[in-house]
Amino acid sequence: MFMPRRKKFVFIPFAIVGFVLLVGWVVMLLWNAILPKVVTGVSALTYWQAVGLLVLSKILFSGFKGGGPQGPGKLHFREKWRNMSEDERVKFKEAWRERCKTKSA
Repeated sequence: MFMPRRKKFVFIPFAIVGFVLLVGWVVMLLWNAILPKVVTGVSALTYWQAVGLLVLSKILFSGFKGGGPQGPGKLHFREKWRNMSEDERVKFKEAWRERCKTKSA
């Protein structure tokens, strides 16, 4: 019923690649069904162009870090900010202002 750990680790990369290829196919279908008819001058995509577009959009819009726009670091910072007293917040802001000052030559 359950897979041993070793088999899971072998299966996960194949599942990720399969998922990306499947989503690339969906991107191709949606692009070819909508954009050429709505926007003049836009041609249909091939399958590999759609996969490339999907990978490019992943890189441009969310980078390689996990968690997307609300990643684990941001959630940790928000919790830390909520637990700070008003004095600690003022000190924190002053410290960042010092760090971010432009240095004149």
